[in-house]
Amino acid sequence: MVKIVVDAMGGDHAPGEIVKGAVDAVSRRDDIEVILVGRQDAVEKELDKCSCPKDRIRIVHASEVIETEEPPVNAIRTKKDSSIVVGMNLVKNGEADAFVSAGSSGAVLVGGQVIVGRIKGVERPPFGALIPTEKGVSLLLDSGANVDARPSHLVQFARMGSIYMEHVIGISRPRVGIVNVGAEEEKGNALVKETFPLLKACDDIHFTGSIEAREIPHGGADVIICEAFTGNVILKMYEGVASVLVDKLKEGLMSSMRSKLGALLIMPALKKTMKSFDASQYGGAPLLGLRGLVVKTHGSSKAIEVSNSIIQCVTFKEQEINEKIKASLLVPGKSANQE
Repeated sequence: MVKIVVDAMGGDHAPGEIVKGAVDAVSRRDDIEVILVGRQDAVEKELDKCSCPKDRIRIVHASEVIETEEPPVNAIRTKKDSSIVVGMNLVKNGEADAFVSAGSSGAVLVGGQVIVGRIKGVERPPFGALIPTEKGVSLLLDSGANVDARPSHLVQFARMGSIYMEHVIGISRPRVGIVNVGAEEEKGNALVKETFPLLKACDDIHFTGSIEAREIPHGGADVIICEAFTGNVILKMYEGVASVLVDKLKEGLMSSMRSKLGALLIMPALKKTMKSFDASQYGGAPLLGLRGLVVKTHGSSKAIEVSNSIIQCVTFKEQEINEKIKASLLVPGKSANQE
């Protein structure tokens, strides 16, 4: 049984959609136990609306909520009874295997490092976001944790991302690419130029060189490496363009009687295609390199994304990703920095 803590108070649609997602997850899998952390009366009210295996869902009361606009460090330090702090302490103390939240990204990042703690040797834990591509899915990291990074950080991102894609997503020998403004090795800023030869020298990853932004949707690499400033811009642009394309497509299909008739004919195939580009089916972004699993979902997450984020924790646990990350840090010639 995999025990997963869910921040019931985090996100734009909490606690309703969060509770629905937890119920859906335990209904889909019989090897999951969910611990909902939040204001007990509010969580119980939502849980009473659902039909679910009550023996595998329990509530842990937390009286406080960390809001998105609060300074993360101060919030983690002062709101000891918040759903994020209480939930992460359950993971830290070995009472749960993973923590899932749609709440404040900053608080999740700070709490993950301060409360759950980094694996010895991990310099900077990155957020790894799964993004849909023409060939399936790619892992973009860092997608939001470290806006400033050093070459050694990016090398670790590549190692951890490769492990995740191989053992959680099932891609054998995943291709690693570093985001750049051109395919040539001599191009890029100082960070890319310094990191490129280090990645090239790594025998334990399949580094394929630079990847330009336009090649990302085509599946040009399985693991896409960059610092979080670039990664977050790519991720938000990706989501924005997808949203505009869907809206424009709907507008075009509803523009005339002829287009409406055509829409009826193509709708089944169109829905299938659009589903393959729905990022919510892949769950949230894991914060790789921590002693316990921490997963951040979108603030606007609905039940299905919460459910998928919970379920992805099972594979992470079964495949012993943290143990594999620890082993990767022992590669000869790699300096393992202390925490």
